[in-house]
Amino acid sequence: MVFIRYVKILVSNDDGYRSEGIRRLRAALTGLAEVTVVAPDRNRSGASNSLTLDVPLRVFESEPDVYYVLGTPTDCVHLAISGLFNFEYDMVVSGVNDGPNLGDDVLYSGTVAAAVEGRFLGLPTIAVSLCTQTDAGRHFETGAEVARTLVQQLLASPLEGALILNVNVPDVPFASLRGFRSTRLGFRHRSERVVPARDPRGRQVYWIGPAGPQQDAGPGTDFDAVAQGFVSVTPLQIDLTRHNALNVVANWLEGLNG
Repeated sequence: MVFIRYVKILVSNDDGYRSEGIRRLRAALTGLAEVTVVAPDRNRSGASNSLTLDVPLRVFESEPDVYYVLGTPTDCVHLAISGLFNFEYDMVVSGVNDGPNLGDDVLYSGTVAAAVEGRFLGLPTIAVSLCTQTDAGRHFETGAEVARTLVQQLLASPLEGALILNVNVPDVPFASLRGFRSTRLGFRHRSERVVPARDPRGRQVYWIGPAGPQQDAGPGTDFDAVAQGFVSVTPLQIDLTRHNALNVVANWLEGLNG
């Protein structure tokens, strides 16, 4: 008797397990693999790579193969891969995020953080974001179909294991996409100022200001690819060391070593 092991994909996000993006993503990947959703109970955008360490985590099953966690996106992926289930995953796909994760957005993004955690734990990972705008069409089905296409390609032709693919999809029908481009991260201006307000009791509160406009958005960047109607695929890595500055810092420290 021949036993066939089906590919198992963990799906997560930072918009919460009930978001349209994750529902579309799950549907698109079903058929390619056995899909399990483990996602936050609510929107946790901007959570970055935070782990909940001060309280235990609770996990609830919403429906078969769909679980939600009272925690961060990183909590969700860590739990799912590190003991929540009695099987191993082959890949992590995070998204489809409601909004872009371009340039330095990746430092704050819970969507990207979920993919990063998957990579920390040894799996190939993809983070997919739909570049929605206030007056755009919100084509989450496009983001889900892009994810399916890339997963198929990754299964057929695996990449170097250390890579994390950060994918940004123009908010247009799938047939209107111009193709796929390998890109580098662009860069935004500093964020807008905080927005002061008052709570219902008249006390001062503040909202974090919106992300700044594009600064480095020229040819080759993720900003430019999306603006031209292409899917941006940016390979990320976990090593944040600025290697070409090691000797500079070593020389700078010489006087401190006696």
